[in-house]
Amino acid sequence: MALAQVVLGSGRLLELSRVRMEETYEGLLMGYPTRQMNDAIVAGAVKQAEKDYPSIPVHLVEPPRVPRELRRATFGPMETLPGVQCTGFFTSGPVDPELDSVLHYSRLVVVWFQASSDLASLEQAAPGLCDVPWGEKAGDEEV
Repeated sequence: MALAQVVLGSGRLLELSRVRMEETYEGLLMGYPTRQMNDAIVAGAVKQAEKDYPSIPVHLVEPPRVPRELRRATFGPMETLPGVQCTGFFTSGPVDPELDSVLHYSRLVVVWFQASSDLASLEQAAPGLCDVPWGEKAGDEEV
């Protein structure tokens, strides 16, 4: 049973079978998020996904970045990411139409950021999650 299902813009159905969620700014005790900090957080999330799933392609859904005004920008301009960092293992039917859909499936690890800890759903997925270029990124695998 899938934890959640997402339908891509192409109509392809994805099933989420594993997900890790963590607070985007966990451990930030002082200061505020900047572009440089956010770049490191995003790169770190992708690197961790590649380490956790070494034989599976990883795709990053570029997160929305919101600049914020500060009176005294001590560390530079403030920029925030959505509050929850997610890494999910998705599967679907094979990408290659020549493959038997009973014996093959495609898989992809996706890293994305979202505002809440709610799982992706058919009705409402995080921005960009329904636009994953599955045919270009996912890898086919035999059962």
